[in-house]
Amino acid sequence: MAKYIIEGGMPLRGSVKIPGAKNAGFKLMIASLLSDEISTITNIPYIRDVIAVKKIIEALGARVEFSDDTMQISGGITSAQVPEELGVKSRASFMYLPVLLHRFKKGIVSSPVGDRIGMRPINWFLEGLGKMGVTIQAKESEIQAEAPNGLVGCEYIFPKNSHTVTEALILAATLAKGKTKLLNAAAEPEVDELISFLDQMGARIKRTKPREIEIEGATSLKGAVHQVMTDRNEVVTFSCMALGTGGDIKIENVDPRFIRAFEEQIIVCGGGIKKVGLNLNVFYNQKLKATNIQTSPYPGFMTDWQSLWIALMTQAVGESIIHETIFENRFECVKNLLKMGANIELFNPIVENPEEVYNFEWDERSKQFLHAVKVHGPNPLHHATLEVSDIRAGATLVFAALMAEGKSEIYGIEHIERGYEDLEGRLERLGARITKVE
Repeated sequence: MAKYIIEGGMPLRGSVKIPGAKNAGFKLMIASLLSDEISTITNIPYIRDVIAVKKIIEALGARVEFSDDTMQISGGITSAQVPEELGVKSRASFMYLPVLLHRFKKGIVSSPVGDRIGMRPINWFLEGLGKMGVTIQAKESEIQAEAPNGLVGCEYIFPKNSHTVTEALILAATLAKGKTKLLNAAAEPEVDELISFLDQMGARIKRTKPREIEIEGATSLKGAVHQVMTDRNEVVTFSCMALGTGGDIKIENVDPRFIRAFEEQIIVCGGGIKKVGLNLNVFYNQKLKATNIQTSPYPGFMTDWQSLWIALMTQAVGESIIHETIFENRFECVKNLLKMGANIELFNPIVENPEEVYNFEWDERSKQFLHAVKVHGPNPLHHATLEVSDIRAGATLVFAALMAEGKSEIYGIEHIERGYEDLEGRLERLGARITKVE
C-alpha cells in the first residue's frame, strides 16, 4: 500500500500553479457525451477521478485522447450500461444516466459510492427524473432507468442545496422536450462552469436568479472547446499550508471571486494575503487568532475547506468553533488530529431551526454524529501513523504532518490522488520533506 512519509517543521516557500477543478472537469467530460462530435477540454488535472471517468467513457464506446492537460472526447457511445466494476468506484456514477437516457432511452448505472461523509441526496435526482417521464428501478447495487418516449421538461424544487444533483438534472433537461425550471438550484461556480460548456455545445440554459435555472430543451448538441476553471479547493489547501507552516506561497492561476468567504477568514485570523493579478500571495506574518466559522452553500465557507481550517486553528491562539452544516459526518479527520496531540472537542451546538440550518435531511440523520468542534490552541502537533478516509481529510492530514514535529506516515493516499495531482512533487518544490513510497 502506497504511503507518504513526511518530516514536519519546514516553512513552505515558493510558487505553486493551481490546475483545473476536479469538481468541474470530470463533469464536463460526461457532458461531452451528449454529442457525437469531438469536444476538447483543457486544463484537466491528471488525477484518479478523471482517469476513472476516462475509463468509463471508453467502456461506453467513445474515444478519448489525453495528453498533458488536454482531453479530446468523441461522444459516439455504443453501450447503455456503465460497467459495474468501473461504476462502483465513482460517487458520481448516476450522472451518466441522463446521457444514456438521451442516447438509448434507457440506462443502467451502479449505485453511487464515495467518501464516507454522510448521505448523498441521489433521491432528489431520481425524483427529478421521474418528473421528466423516466421510469426508475433503484436496486441496492444498481439503478435501471427507461424513458421510451424521451424526457420531457418539468419544474423541480430542490429540498436542499446539491451542486452534483443540480448538474445531473441540467444534463437531463438539456435535450428534453420543452422547458425545465430548476428552483432552489445550487449556485456553486462549478455548476455555472457546466452551464457555460453546455451552452457552447448548443444548449439553451439561463440562470434567471441566483438559485433558479431555466433550460429550453435543444434538439441536438455539437462539440465544444473549453478550459476548465481553477480548482478553488487547491487554492485553499496551499493557503492553509502557507499559514500553518509559517511560510510564504505565491499561488498562481487563482480566480478570487470564488474564494471570498475563505479570504475573509484569512484576514480575521491574522494571516497575510496579497492579490496581484491572477496570483495570490498567502504568508504568515503574526500569531494566528482563533475564529468561528459555519459551513454553508456557495457563496459561504465551503464544507470542503473546514477540515483544513480545523488543522490550521490548532496553531491559533484561543478557542475556535467550526460548525459543519452540509454533511452529517465530516469530522473524520478529528480522530487523527487528536492522535497528533491536537486539543479538539466534538459537540452539538444549540440550533433553533435545524431543519433550515442543516443541508442534510435532519429527521433522517444518524444520531451518532456530532456537528461542530471546538479547537483549543495553539497546540504543538507531533508525528503519527495516519490513515486517510477521504480526499479533503487526506489533504488535511498531509497539512498536519507538515506542521508536526518528527516524521509521520500517511496511508490510504489513493484518496488524496483522487483530487490532487502530484501533491508530493509540488510540496517538495515548496521545501517540504515528503516522500511517496509505493
